[in-house]
Amino acid sequence: MSLSISHTGRSSKFLKDLGIYAIGNLGAKIITFAMVAVYTHYVSKSDMGYYDLCLTVLFLIIPFVTLQLRDGAFRFLLESDDSEQRSKIITFVYRTLITSSVVSLVVALMLALFAGIDYVWLCFLLLVVMSFYEVITQVARGLGRNVEFVVAGIISSLGILVFSVVFVIILPWGVAGIFIANILARIAALAYLEMRLKIIATYFKFNIDLGQVSRDLLKYSLPLLPGSLCWWLTGSSDRWFINYYLDLEANGVYAVAFRFNSIILILTTIFYQAWQETAILQYNSPDRDKFFSKMFNTYISVLAILLTAYAFMLKILYPVIVDVGYQEGVNYLYAMGISAVLFALSAFFDMGYQCAKDTVSTLPAIVLAAVVNIVCNYFLVKYYGVYGAIATSIITYAVLFVWRLHDMKRYFRLSFYPSTAIAVIIILLGVIPYHLFDLWWSLLYMIVACALALLSIPREMLLEMKDKMLQKLGIGKQ
Repeated sequence: MSLSISHTGRSSKFLKDLGIYAIGNLGAKIITFAMVAVYTHYVSKSDMGYYDLCLTVLFLIIPFVTLQLRDGAFRFLLESDDSEQRSKIITFVYRTLITSSVVSLVVALMLALFAGIDYVWLCFLLLVVMSFYEVITQVARGLGRNVEFVVAGIISSLGILVFSVVFVIILPWGVAGIFIANILARIAALAYLEMRLKIIATYFKFNIDLGQVSRDLLKYSLPLLPGSLCWWLTGSSDRWFINYYLDLEANGVYAVAFRFNSIILILTTIFYQAWQETAILQYNSPDRDKFFSKMFNTYISVLAILLTAYAFMLKILYPVIVDVGYQEGVNYLYAMGISAVLFALSAFFDMGYQCAKDTVSTLPAIVLAAVVNIVCNYFLVKYYGVYGAIATSIITYAVLFVWRLHDMKRYFRLSFYPSTAIAVIIILLGVIPYHLFDLWWSLLYMIVACALALLSIPREMLLEMKDKMLQKLGIGKQ
C-alpha cells in the first residue's frame, strides 16, 4: 500500500488535521484555564502544591503501566488497514492494560497498609483511568478517527469543569474533589469512545494469536520506557527541588504559572499531532527533505508569534485571572515560554525516530538531558529559587535541541531559510521588553513582533493557508 500523496495533497491534509486538533485542544485548554481560576480561589497553595506533586508521580508511573503502548498502538495502527491485524494490536493493548491495572491495585493496597500516603486510593483510580485514556485515545487516532479523538478530549475537559464545580465549589471537598473530578471526566471520555467507535466490540478477541504483534509492539515501545523516566526527571524534577529548597507554597505558585505555560505546550501539541501523521505517511516521499524543511521553518515562525502573543497578553490578564496569592507567577511566564519553545523544536525532530521505527536511538539525548537537568536544578534552584528551575529547563531543552538537530541527519536533512532568523531574534530578545516596558509599549512590541514573525513564514505555506481559509469560507478554489 502506497501512503505517499502529492505535495499539495499532503499540505492540505496537514492543514485539515491541524484544524481538527486545534478545535479540540483549544476548547479543552479554555476549560483548563477556567479550572485554574477555580482552584486558585477554592484550594490553598499548599494543597495545590501537594496535588501537583501527586500528578508528577503519576506521570512517572503511567508509562510503566501502559508500557508506552500509546505510542506503539498509534504507530502500528496508522499504517495498517487490515482488520485482523488491528484486532491483534488492540487486543494486546487491552490485555496489557488490564494486567498492569491489577498489578497497580496490589501496589496501592500495600501502600495503603504500610505507607500511610494521603489519597492513595484516589491516586490509584486516577492512575488507572489516565492510563486507559492515554492509550485508547491514541488507538482512536491510529484508526483514523481524529474527530472522535478530539471530542473525547473535549468531553474529558468539560467533565473536569462540571465535576470540579460539584466537588470543589458546591460540596466542597478540596483536593479530593479535584481527584474525583479528573477520574469521572476521563471515564466519561472513555465511555464516549467505546459507544462511538465500539473498539472493544469490534476488535477485542479472546482467541487470537498475538505472538508476532506483541513482539513488534514491545520492540517499538519498550525502548521508550527508559526515555519516559528521563523525560519525567527532565520535566518534573524542578517541583521536587523547589519543594525541597523552598516550600509547598512556592511550588503551588510555580505550578499555577506552569499551567499557563501550557498554553504554548498545547498549541505545539496541536502542531505535533498533525505533523506526526503527515511525517510518518510522507517519510518515503522523494522530496521529503524539502517538505520537512518548509514545515520546520514555518514552525519556528509560528512559535515566535505564539510566544510573543502569549507572554504579552498574559502580562495584562494574569492579575485578573488568578488569585492575589499567586500573582508572583507572572514574572516566570516569558522565560517558561522560551523553554516550551525549545522543547517544541526538539519534539519536531522526534519524528525521525518514529518514522524509522528507531526508538532505541532516542535514548542517548534524553539521558543526557536528564543528567543536565538534575545537575542544573541541584545547583541553580538552591541559589536562585524558582528562576533557577526555569533556567534549568531552558538549558536542558537547548542541549536536547542541539543534539537532535545533529542526530537527525541520519533520517532527513533540513535547510534553514534566511527569513527564519527574524523569528529567532524575536524569541531571544522578547524577554527584555516583557520585563522592562509598561503595558502600552508591551502591546506595541507584541503587534510589531508578531507581524514580523508572520512575514518570515515561507511564502508557499502562507499561500496554502490562505487558500485553505478561502475554501472554508466558500470563496476559494475547491
